[in-house]
Amino acid sequence: MKKLFTFLGAMMLMAGSATWAQEVDSSAPLQGSVSECDTTMEDGEDWIPSISLDARFGYNRVVSGGPAGFGGDGLYLNVDGKISKHFSYSLCQKFFSAHGDDDSVFDNTDWLTISYNIGGFTFSAGKDVLMLGSYEYDAYDIDSYFDMNSMFYNSFSSYQWGVKALWANPSETTSFAFQVTTSPFSYVPREEDLFSFNIGWYGAWDCYESIWTVNFMEYAPGEYVKVLAVGNMFYVGNLSLGLDCIMRGKDFSSVGKDEITVNFMPAYEFGDKVRLFGKVGWERTSSELPYDFWGEYLSTEDMVAANEENPYTMPAFLTPDKDYWFYGAGVEYFPIKNSRDVRLHAMWASNNYTSRHTINVGVTWKFDVTKSIKRLIDKSAKK
Repeated sequence: MKKLFTFLGAMMLMAGSATWAQEVDSSAPLQGSVSECDTTMEDGEDWIPSISLDARFGYNRVVSGGPAGFGGDGLYLNVDGKISKHFSYSLCQKFFSAHGDDDSVFDNTDWLTISYNIGGFTFSAGKDVLMLGSYEYDAYDIDSYFDMNSMFYNSFSSYQWGVKALWANPSETTSFAFQVTTSPFSYVPREEDLFSFNIGWYGAWDCYESIWTVNFMEYAPGEYVKVLAVGNMFYVGNLSLGLDCIMRGKDFSSVGKDEITVNFMPAYEFGDKVRLFGKVGWERTSSELPYDFWGEYLSTEDMVAANEENPYTMPAFLTPDKDYWFYGAGVEYFPIKNSRDVRLHAMWASNNYTSRHTINVGVTWKFDVTKSIKRLIDKSAKK
């Protein structure tokens, strides 16, 4: 316990220490090697939580006289740790301003879960990512580029309160999960009694990974959107090929006919320094749907009018009279050897609805709080 108390005490002093250090030497690097430090307890468990702050900043421009400027794309606090041998917890918190006086204190919490693991079973509860078979959807927000995403991804309410049970085989190549959460159509959790029931299969092999799900999302009491989502990732050397297909409908007979989203996402890595990536996607929606992931329920005429007034690259809405094609490409560069804590990026995206183009360049960085505190403890121990 002594090391844990030392760690927590160092956390409380770190903000002042870091400010003092920067005043003394503003050129001191945040990254660096860490001396080996034993953080395990007598029972062999590591009680020191993993804590990091992730941020992304960039310049975004919509070509042809559209909006442009510098800005932040997100600031996230990530905390992962263990309470006991079988209990663990995980938090991802966005630091954005509240949207209004009536907002929940958890609106900016992506996930906040406690999990119990025993054998091949894991049981978790809290706010979590709703299971959906898509690698586009499964990506960490700070690793996604907005105008390259599907309209479904950008309109879908990903994070929901609920419970999940998962079983993995001993080799962890196959996992099955069942999850019950609040529905994405439930805009006031704990007041609107709407649920989503999700069944998932996860596969993991050297050359192939999968996320396949069947979802029943309640949009009105006793009425469900049926979703069949098949996410696939293929690996050939340094080349990865992602292929998602998300089919949605009021009835299983109309799944894929009412709504469909398809993503093709190739990427190639040149060693540990450079990653090239691209995306081509297609979406289609029907004219008469009893549900609306946007929560707007506008007529086609109103959607067309909103699209005409929209100054951005992505359209405001998809309309049933026109298929949506979206595409883009980009490059990521990691300047620190054997580390991905700093990433530079440049990307381009466009689509057939607006024929506008987005160009975004920027930097993403991860401040490993745990590593910094361990360095501070290690330095103090050597004095």
